[in-house]
This record gives sequence, C-alpha cells and structure tokens, in this order.
Amino acid sequence: MTTVVFGARGNVGSQVVSQLRAAGEDARPTSRNPESAAVAADLTDPATLPAALAGAERAFLYAHPEGIDGFVRAARAAGLRRVVLLSTAALSRPGNEDSPIARRHRAVEEAIEASGLEWTFVRAGMFATNTRAWARTIIEEGRVPLPYPEAQTAPLHEADIAAVAVAALTSDGHGGRAYTLWGPESLTLREQVAAIGAALGRPIGVETVSPDEARAEMTRTMPGFAADAILRVWAAGQGQPSAVSTLVPEVTGHPARTYADWARDHVADFRVPKPVP
Repeated sequence: MTTVVFGARGNVGSQVVSQLRAAGEDARPTSRNPESAAVAADLTDPATLPAALAGAERAFLYAHPEGIDGFVRAARAAGLRRVVLLSTAALSRPGNEDSPIARRHRAVEEAIEASGLEWTFVRAGMFATNTRAWARTIIEEGRVPLPYPEAQTAPLHEADIAAVAVAALTSDGHGGRAYTLWGPESLTLREQVAAIGAALGRPIGVETVSPDEARAEMTRTMPGFAADAILRVWAAGQGQPSAVSTLVPEVTGHPARTYADWARDHVADFRVPKPVP
C-alpha cells in the first residue's frame, strides 16, 4: 500500500519516509518545493492534492488549518483509508485554549475526526531538534545563552516520533487514538548542553540571560511563535521534572532514544562546517 507523506523534507516527515521504505513500504514523499524525489503538493492549495493522493491508501500530514478542509475532500475522493497527523502535546496542558499552537492543531484534529477517515494523532512534546537553535553560539562562542538553565524538559528524538507514526500507518489497532509523546527522561537544559558537549568531546558553557535575549537568539532559526512557546515551556519547567512517556516502546516495541543519542546523531550540527572543495 502507498503512503503519502506530506512535509517529507521536514525533521519528522523525512524520518517517516525513510522508516517506511526500510520496512518495505511504498512511501510517496511530497513537498511544496519538491526535488526530483518528491511529488509537488501543498496542503494550502487543494488543486495540488488529487494527484498526490491518487492510488494511495494512507497519509501522514502535519497541522495546517488553512488547508485541512481541502485535504479532507481530496482524501475522501481518493479513497484514502488511514491518516496519521503530527499534532502537539500542548493539547494536554492546562489552559491549552490560550495557546495558539494548541488551537491550531486542535482545529485540524477536529476536521479529521469529522472526516470519516481512520485517524491517529501523534501529539509530540518537546522536539530535541529545537536545541539546534543553540548551534551558532556553540560553534562561535562555545556557550549557550539560556534564561532558565535548570528548567527541565523531556526531549523527543524525531526518529521516535516517526516510528510511532509509522506503526500507526502500517499496523492495526491505532485508529481513534491520540498518543501524547514525551521523551524517556527529564533533563535540565544545562544537562542537555552537557550532552552536546560530551558528543563534541569538549565542554560547552552555559550563560544565564534574560528571556528577551534568549528569544532574540532563538528567532534566528525559528518563527517567533515557536520561540515563545518553547520559552513558556521552559519557564513552567523550572524546579520540577518534566512529564516522561513510555509510549514509544509500547507502540513500536523498541526503546526510546535518549537525548544523548540525539546529540551523538546530530553532532555535526554543532561543529564548524567543513569548506566545500
């Protein structure tokens, strides 16, 4: 069966493609700006969806409320059976109705729930990839500026998020489930910086800065709304352990990857790029 993967060039989408193919499944990657290996498709442009979904039985997608109605219509017309949505663990937090990210994802979830399609929501917590925002100062200054160094989070490896999505796409028993995922261990931000240092083989300093200074650095590599959401999570995580989850091994049958695993997998992101010959 063919699975259409929207956002196939993203951190999680690219992993979904590679893991599907490793399992012998037919994956059809899509992108708004496709390369030769991807099909052109834009969730905000309904005209691009029928060709991308033709002949497929399953789809993985990310939350894009502006295009969800068009996706639902195209999915029904194509005879799609199963949808897995990358959603957010922000929906599990108290006061989520005040969170722009939570509202955005819930609008997409509600449309899919009403679609008649078999669905699974993968509500992911803190992405380990968010700490790539520390790369510039690690490379250039050997330090990470943090407003709350002792705040705790439970970072998720993108490969684990994808593994849960692939399990829901390719096996039965996941329909109508909303999986809230956290990483396997609660770590302070200082401990996460130390894990990157261990992967690099050198110590990395931590400098305490104001939230505004931290936000200015973070928005070099991510939208302001994303930086604001992360800063809120960090502020709330001061002095208390983060929620952790056993869902990754329960759903996939494999142990969850630690943040130290992630740091080793991404150590090149925190090194000076080698010049192109």
